[in-house]
Amino acid sequence: MNECPCLAPLPKRWIPAEMTVAPQLDASAPASPIEPRYALLINPFYQKDANASFGKHVLTPTLALTSFAATTPAHWRVAYWDENLLHGRPPDEPLPQVVGITVHLTFARRAYQLADWYRKRGSKVILGGLHVLSCPEECAPHADALALGDGVQLWPRILRDVEGRCLQSRYLATYENEYCDDPEPRRSILPRASFLTTTSLIATRGCHNRCGFCYLATDGLRMPYRMRRPQQVAAEFAADRQPYAVFVDNNLGSRRDYLHELCSALRPLNKIWSAAVTIDITDDHSLIRDMALAGCTGVFVGFESLTDDNLAEARKKTPRTSDYARRVRMLHEYGIQVNGSFVLGFDHDHKDVFARTVDWIEQNRLECATFHILTPYPATPLFRQMEAEGRLLHRDWSLYDTGHAVFQPRHMTPEELEYGYAWVYQRLFSHASIWRRRPEDWQAVPLYLAMSYLYKRSNRFWHQLIKHDLVHTVWHPLVEMTRWRHVHYRRRLAQGEMFAASGQVVSAGV
Repeated sequence: MNECPCLAPLPKRWIPAEMTVAPQLDASAPASPIEPRYALLINPFYQKDANASFGKHVLTPTLALTSFAATTPAHWRVAYWDENLLHGRPPDEPLPQVVGITVHLTFARRAYQLADWYRKRGSKVILGGLHVLSCPEECAPHADALALGDGVQLWPRILRDVEGRCLQSRYLATYENEYCDDPEPRRSILPRASFLTTTSLIATRGCHNRCGFCYLATDGLRMPYRMRRPQQVAAEFAADRQPYAVFVDNNLGSRRDYLHELCSALRPLNKIWSAAVTIDITDDHSLIRDMALAGCTGVFVGFESLTDDNLAEARKKTPRTSDYARRVRMLHEYGIQVNGSFVLGFDHDHKDVFARTVDWIEQNRLECATFHILTPYPATPLFRQMEAEGRLLHRDWSLYDTGHAVFQPRHMTPEELEYGYAWVYQRLFSHASIWRRRPEDWQAVPLYLAMSYLYKRSNRFWHQLIKHDLVHTVWHPLVEMTRWRHVHYRRRLAQGEMFAASGQVVSAGV
């Protein structure tokens, strides 16, 4: 008999085939002519999780490809294609001379399919990304060249060598360059209607943590903490003419002195933004106030676990979990929503972890939460540990997506871990949980409910928005309303009036 309903299988949730199966590649189709000096940048398809919101996939575009595009020589034509926007397979008429594909382990198989398909037709294929760095020997047979490390440095060299017909098989760069010298991403190549906002920003690179389960701990990846000039970031935000930006930094708060300066630069814009931070930013009360005054409406916080022993073994530098609730209240006092990130399946997690985690989320009124099954990424300390202990179940990278159990947990079966993962999402997305987590300020409740239901309970709706390029059109009024209310709130905050901001809609990691 199961100890908890969260350990039993749940009915399968609805998900359209377009979000589980990649567009078909016709191997028999004749090759089109190749257009010289035409580069196509591709973000491959990955299978979506029916338990989570489909909306998170179109929050903001990846910065990697638009950053590469910014370094493309002027005499090259460059195009962008994201298979996850449900527009079908990438274009091939005419064929690009060069195809650049970013590779993550969860969609490595699809990346290889695309690479092989284009190479068969005569295009030169360049593979880059973290999976290429961690598993180069696996990737090499599918590419004409591998980009190992910072692609912004490598991309112009690669194109130059393609033109000179001297393309090498591997290109290597570190992440130790002056980050502020990188050009602004080339957002003009993006389909703006397909994303909530195209203003994905990055101000810093790296993190003061080096958690054993994080991709930043990958062997061979040395990413020193680097910062761009605050005024440079603010100018980029202003130039994209969007009311809302998402900072995709690993941890925007790693250097608190820098974040203070960045907030000073962002404040005059009268825009809103969200970012990933660690909960220890609440050590500095004045920093939270500066963030609110600068337009921060939400933070994505990697709590990871409510068990101190789990965090210690993961080498995560964080306050005691018993102090998490107080720190969440501090963020709420300044009108900053909290999207908590939790990892399930640590070695000190027992079968009560699912109910206990969701109860805590509801008690502390987190506006949103994201869950991940502990996943040992290749070439990380966690992967080496699991491999040494014989606990890896397989190496099917497509299932290393934090939605499947790919190792043997200590205190439950892999099936129970997956059942619990599905249960926490269904509980969090339920009408009852959404209502229990409503803001204490009644004026904030209507817009909170609008956000929660659109984001969390509208996957059928999201499917159509994505497919028909309506994401920006539908979200923009809510985002603009949030910005307008926040501008009025920060004026009162600047005058010294402390109160909870009402009506925040946009939260980091939406």
